[in-house]
Amino acid sequence: MSKPAVSPMMQQYLGIKSQHADKLVFYRMGDFYELFFDDAVEAAKLLDITLTTRGQIDGVPIQMAGVPFHAAEQYLARLVKMGKSVAICEQVGEVGTGKGPVERKVVRIVTPGTLTDSAFLEDKETNRIAAVAVGKKHIGLAWASLQSGEFKAKLTTADKLADELARLQAAEILLPDSKNLPVFQTASANITRLNAWQFAADSGEKMLTDYFGCQDLNGFGLNTAEHAEAVGAAGALLNYIRITQNLMPQHLDGISLETESQYIGMDAATRRNLEITQTLSGKKAPTLFSTLDQCATHMGSRLLALWLHHPLRSRSHIQARQEAVAALRTQYQDIQGRLKNTADIERIAARIAVGNARPRDLAALRDSLFELAALDFAADTSSLLLTLKQVFPATLPVAEKLKAAILPEPAVWLRDGGVINNGFHSGLDELRHIQNHGDEFLLALEARERERTGLSTLKVEFNRVHGFYIELSKIQAEQAPADYQRRQTLKNAERFITPELKTFEDKVLTAQEQALALEKQLFDNLLKELQATLPQLQQAAKAAAALDVLSAFAALAEQRQFVCPEFADYPVLHIRNGRHPVVEQQVRHFTANHTDFDHKHRLMLLTGPNMGGKSTYMRQVALITLLAHTGCFVPADSAKIGPIDQIFTRIGASDDLAANRSTFMVEMSETAYILHHATEQSLVLMDEIGRGTSTFDGLALAQAIAEHLLQKNQSFSLFATHYFELTRLPEAHAAAVNMHLSALEQGQDIVFLHQIQPGPANKSYGIAVAKLAGLPARTLNAARKHLNTLENQAAGAQPQLDIFSSLTEADTMPSENHRVHQNENNSNPPAPPTDETAARQLLAELAKLHPDELSPRQALDALYRLKELAE
Repeated sequence: MSKPAVSPMMQQYLGIKSQHADKLVFYRMGDFYELFFDDAVEAAKLLDITLTTRGQIDGVPIQMAGVPFHAAEQYLARLVKMGKSVAICEQVGEVGTGKGPVERKVVRIVTPGTLTDSAFLEDKETNRIAAVAVGKKHIGLAWASLQSGEFKAKLTTADKLADELARLQAAEILLPDSKNLPVFQTASANITRLNAWQFAADSGEKMLTDYFGCQDLNGFGLNTAEHAEAVGAAGALLNYIRITQNLMPQHLDGISLETESQYIGMDAATRRNLEITQTLSGKKAPTLFSTLDQCATHMGSRLLALWLHHPLRSRSHIQARQEAVAALRTQYQDIQGRLKNTADIERIAARIAVGNARPRDLAALRDSLFELAALDFAADTSSLLLTLKQVFPATLPVAEKLKAAILPEPAVWLRDGGVINNGFHSGLDELRHIQNHGDEFLLALEARERERTGLSTLKVEFNRVHGFYIELSKIQAEQAPADYQRRQTLKNAERFITPELKTFEDKVLTAQEQALALEKQLFDNLLKELQATLPQLQQAAKAAAALDVLSAFAALAEQRQFVCPEFADYPVLHIRNGRHPVVEQQVRHFTANHTDFDHKHRLMLLTGPNMGGKSTYMRQVALITLLAHTGCFVPADSAKIGPIDQIFTRIGASDDLAANRSTFMVEMSETAYILHHATEQSLVLMDEIGRGTSTFDGLALAQAIAEHLLQKNQSFSLFATHYFELTRLPEAHAAAVNMHLSALEQGQDIVFLHQIQPGPANKSYGIAVAKLAGLPARTLNAARKHLNTLENQAAGAQPQLDIFSSLTEADTMPSENHRVHQNENNSNPPAPPTDETAARQLLAELAKLHPDELSPRQALDALYRLKELAE
């Protein structure tokens, strides 16, 4: 009989691997998770672990690598950060049954978007997973966070999809395998392809209605006919979560439909340029978030990041937050002192929901709920604070339950025991008493048996071979009671066992095993009870996070002199002595500046030297506007803001080589998006438009873009430029105004004053800035000579064509037909040239010229001769 080519254990592995071909399979074997074949090769490379072999298939060694079971988390965390998905395959059958290999099955799939374990997650970042369903007219977008229970959907369009994903910052995106959208070629998230049928609206509706226990989705604002793509995306997402977690999570507290009108719109470029949660170089600090984050809890920090990326448009909600911030200015220190003792309830609740919470999670939850219930703060002047305050007492019964069930300092792992509190379960107490106080029982039994039998040599003892026994001398052994059963005969003694001692022996020998099993059972039952309280726990987590952010806002208002902005129902953006919230923390002295926009003044042409502060000033205006719409006070002496629907920025320059787009192409693409989408309620920041091409092209484009913003979009626009010709724009458009960043020259050096002043700048100070940048003196001197030469040539030659004056003349000059019509109706003929001789000389000189035969120098000389004749 030939030996099978593949062992039963390997056959089992191959069957499991075939169902998870796109994932690394952690295959449990004793105290290790093993990986085989290509999985082993990949894991060995990624994790820097040993690659070995185990057995053969058809004469080829099977490659294998493994990680210890107790240390698997750190390896999983590393793999997930690399974007890998891992299927965890556990032993679920009994070991040693002799009926083939131990039964194993995949109990959980760890993917970048479905993480709940704190070891895999950044404390201050929300981990989301999104799904995209593509329809004929709309794109359906759904997203969820297993840590917070967030579950939302939205209809969008293809041109806005990248901006939506930039806002959500999803760690994993689910896509139908039949679609290939260009936006995902540069997406940083991990892409997971699913069968297209999983995104069907009808199956999505059934999945969602079954989960929420409702007849239809109308109560959530979703109509399958109207929002088919969003329903399909949400259904695919929920099903994916069910598959990866091996259960249906209990804590997704309803799905809501998000609309465009809820938040201030910001595209991906704007979020990047404003450095909300990430600098332009990809670092986490200094950013708007890192500068404002004074939250006491990780929950609060995550909510702060969410608020910064989702500035509100609802004035009532903004004002409710402002009232809360004002009320907390005198009590935020006490509140944050309490909140610092609060654990991450949001993520603990998520782990309870998926059934993998640990003993110390529950201990931390218990202590945190008691801490929140003890919070006492004045809420008379704020309806929002009053609502938050009323949430915390509702969780006291949960805290009391945990206090009774969990030891004050439980073990880290349930498998070690020492988790369930004393007095919670009588059976567990008895088993522990046996483990800890067995000697007392034996002494008591010995004294009782001596008294009952009257045998003075009676002793109760124990050894590892025979267990517990009663020993009597040879002489007194004959007087042993009838219930004594002989266990062993020695030369000078007899050993017996009684039913009571046998029962005790069985209990002692199995007490530890029974106690661990009972603790696990009690712990699992406790988790199931806690799952029924998830809505209260999630509400408490959200309330604590909101109170934390509002307290941080109050601290900023008090410590950094932030003021409460006012809102108006008419077009206005007035800021007095505004400051950049990030830059002012990085410099010793920050120069504050005003901003004034209204229905008459909608575009500010901003000129001044490089490094003069134009970009900082523009970002400052946008960040103050953004902060005002989060409910935060703002860094200024005062601020009044009218209706704002979107913020757009076109700042900086970068190539997109992967998509074969130059710096100028990227600039024009972002500008085109702004011109197509900005409205009269938008705030637009444009920095150095047109600098990526030739001077005349760039100037022409900059003028056309500025005029489009003025005439078509009518947005509040900050337009920074080095094209001084543009400063004549206010002459033709009353809604434009010139402002500049001031600077002083001291010899060949420059001092930046960073002060916004009326009118255009008179110089660009480029060489002075180059000196600050460290260019060699020889290069600077050469540049000054070239500059003088160019300026002298410009002074001696005909001035450069002025786009504004030429267009204005063209606009005002009568057309040819109009002139003919005038001549026909006018008895006076046009006046003849004043100097016909000069004109004939000029034409004669022109006739002599042969441009193709002239050198550059000869051409320049000829041009000067013609100029003299023309004068």
